Amino acid sequence: MPGSSIGQRLVLTSFGESHGKCVGAVLDGCPAGLRLEEKDIQKMLNYRRPGQSLVSTQRKEEDQVEILSGVFRGHTTGAPIAMIIWNKDHDARAYESLRTKMRPGHSDYPALVKYKKFNDYRGGGRFSGRLTATHVMGGAIARKLLKETLGIETNSYTLQIGKIKMKNQASQKIMKLIYSNEVRCPDKRVANKMKLAILNARKKGDSLGGIIESVTNNLPVGLGEPIFSSLESDLGKALYSIPAVKGVEFGSGFAGSETTGSQNNDLYVMNRGKVVTKTNNSGGILGGLSTGMPIVLRVAFKPASSIAKKQSTIDIKTKKATTLSIEGRHDPCVVPRAPPVVDSLVCLVIADHALQGGFIKPVL
Repeated sequence: MPGSSIGQRLVLTSFGESHGKCVGAVLDGCPAGLRLEEKDIQKMLNYRRPGQSLVSTQRKEEDQVEILSGVFRGHTTGAPIAMIIWNKDHDARAYESLRTKMRPGHSDYPALVKYKKFNDYRGGGRFSGRLTATHVMGGAIARKLLKETLGIETNSYTLQIGKIKMKNQASQKIMKLIYSNEVRCPDKRVANKMKLAILNARKKGDSLGGIIESVTNNLPVGLGEPIFSSLESDLGKALYSIPAVKGVEFGSGFAGSETTGSQNNDLYVMNRGKVVTKTNNSGGILGGLSTGMPIVLRVAFKPASSIAKKQSTIDIKTKKATTLSIEGRHDPCVVPRAPPVVDSLVCLVIADHALQGGFIKPVL
């Protein structure tokens, strides 16, 4: 299946299916000498792991990662780092009755046509959000590589659920509170409202969408390549690989289109001998290159497609209209599990560009 790899110098390859034996990842291009243990990857996987609260799916997977290669005596060797997670709590029975009924909002129909009915339809197979665990496996390593070599840090959090939204960008102080609650919103008051909204949607057999905001600090100037490999281009491509993502914007984004140039331009000033901008409407990227200011981006997630409410569809076997109600264990909102996934993909892209641009040397 083409499209299972991403990156130029730091290449992540994802494999596995939602209800198959396992999901896994191979990260190639990580420099030798990086201190790395399974616990470094496990920490991020635990943040994404299902079955932890009422606002997520009740499928309980340990998501215990095993490093198979590329690490020796606690350090990377420069060889491809192969990692695996065994699927243990998968139950495909609910999908048998849906085998010929195309689920609204899912990839069932185009996948069935593209792969001539040979695709693994259980839980969405290769197109399932379960595969974001593979993003996190590779991204956790990229995150550590950036932190230890360049001091770059990425923090992603829930900015909005449905119509409930934080008023301002999270400060560095409250960033520490991202994982202090179930919805991954650093504003406790707003987080409580978000949780109630998700639980109310679940009670009605429905779901909600939302927005993740991501902030990356301490970047050097000049990360990125012109035109087709710009930092925005590659970040956008990576982030759109997350199932349910329907929008990505940087800095002032779509709101900036309603302003004037004099309002939206970021004016340059000197601060302690360093060139900075008074505002950051560009989101830290100009001409596809990092400006040295924080990279600020937002990712919009559609409402989860698997809902208990009865919906109309087509039975592909009879070619007749029918109805369905999705049974099984599903997220009423995927957003609370998305921050570590967004973190991981942002770090993968930035680390890849840091290696391409020579900001990180081949040997640590």
